[in-house]
Amino acid sequence: MGNKQYDFTEGSIIKKMILFSSPIFLTNILQTSYQVIDSLWVGNLLGANALGAIAISSTVVFTILSFIIGINTAALTLLSQHKGAKDEEGLKKSLNGFVVILGSMTFVLGIIGYFVSGHILQWMGTPDDILPLATVYLRINFVGILFLFGYNFIATVLRSLGDSKTPIKFVLLAVILNAILDPIFISVLDFGLAGAAYATIFAQGTAFLYGLIYSIYKAGVPFSIPFLPTMEQMKKIFKLGLPSGLSMMVISGGVLAIMTVVTGFGEDVVAGFGAAQRLDSLIMIPALTLGSAINSMAGQNIGAGKWERVADISKNGLLLIAIVSVSLSAIVFFSAEHAISLFVQDPNTVAFGTMYVKTVAFFYPFLGINFVLNGVVRAAGAMFQVFLLNVLSFWVLRFPLTYLFSLWLGERGIGVGMAVSLLLSSVLAICYYRYGRWRDIKIIDENDG
Repeated sequence: MGNKQYDFTEGSIIKKMILFSSPIFLTNILQTSYQVIDSLWVGNLLGANALGAIAISSTVVFTILSFIIGINTAALTLLSQHKGAKDEEGLKKSLNGFVVILGSMTFVLGIIGYFVSGHILQWMGTPDDILPLATVYLRINFVGILFLFGYNFIATVLRSLGDSKTPIKFVLLAVILNAILDPIFISVLDFGLAGAAYATIFAQGTAFLYGLIYSIYKAGVPFSIPFLPTMEQMKKIFKLGLPSGLSMMVISGGVLAIMTVVTGFGEDVVAGFGAAQRLDSLIMIPALTLGSAINSMAGQNIGAGKWERVADISKNGLLLIAIVSVSLSAIVFFSAEHAISLFVQDPNTVAFGTMYVKTVAFFYPFLGINFVLNGVVRAAGAMFQVFLLNVLSFWVLRFPLTYLFSLWLGERGIGVGMAVSLLLSSVLAICYYRYGRWRDIKIIDENDG
């Protein structure tokens, strides 16, 4: 067997929350460092246009893959409830169903994404100087998109079973390989920006294979040779997965829409926004971490019918995210200019990136509230409700506010609109958590075994 699998239905909540979320935090740090290292090599070796190409292309990859990532989140909910209910047979069947459905969808989306890459980038208004670079980078990434999804799915499965330590090993492998291969492929082999994409595919493919072998033979994950799920299992997966997948598409589509606002201000702002996004991702790590941890913790307790512990998980999660995110926001705020200049040296690019980061930094704790409370209600199976919350957050608040403030304040308005939307979105999450009927939802029963 591999690392310890936590039973969240008993014992100290805050202690297990910290112990379980700490490896997830480290894993997310590694994931972010993966992107940061990529950006550092590209920005310093190839310049601001190449960095802008990565920023735009990464947004597209996430958008195309987001539907499957959302269904992946549904897997965390369903599998953790089976774990809490001690339903081993239901766990195995559900796991197989997700493998078959998600694997097939990722393969198809990878093929489609490869052929429509250039059209998507043109639709986004990608500047002419960046378009050829972004197209090449994006197409190569779509070739290896199955690897990207694969090792993230394995990490999700392990966390649903209460093991948050094992994923660190294969994510660390991907980071190390990418850091070594980036300069070799970019400069030594003279592949340019395409080299960064090749390094990504190789690193993620290796991590996926290692993660699969490790999870089967050492971590005790009940993977089996894939077989066609029953119609009942497919209905359940899609009933949970479709709203969750659409929810992620709403989020990533909103990010894509915001990028169309950014591209309207030219190459300097695109590159500065790309660098700022790397710092944004650091601030968001605690929220992402707790959202994932709480989904697993609340899911096990909902499966076991221990609702008083679910309420305590919410309270402890909000307290923890408040302490951590405010502290991290302060650090990023005061180091913004220096941090942006690590990626690019162009004065205009650095100026915009610094201004954006300082504008939004102290509003990210409100995003933390969203992740914690949505993690709890998602654990109950409220996927459609979270989908509606995300529609409101991104398409009624974030994109319109970013667009309107950019018309009013120019490029400064991008950060202002984002900040205001984060505050208002947290109000929506609080209202649904307190007054919504998510506690009445049931997603597993005796027949699942």
